[in-house]
Amino acid sequence: MWLDRLSAFIARYKGLPTILAVLLVILNFVLQFFDLGWLSTSNLLLHLGIVVGLIGVLLAEALG
Repeated sequence: MWLDRLSAFIARYKGLPTILAVLLVILNFVLQFFDLGWLSTSNLLLHLGIVVGLIGVLLAEALG
């Protein structure tokens, strides 16, 4: 049930996960200039952005 709604949402807005991934990578770049502890040093948003971007591209291609 929730998978059908999610796939319909992603099929309607195919570029949304990719845009979200780009924003996460840019946010990670900006946070490198501020000392926020482990969030600045771990590159968590960079890794999350890459994973979201790859999954978004794969889902957009699969859903047509």
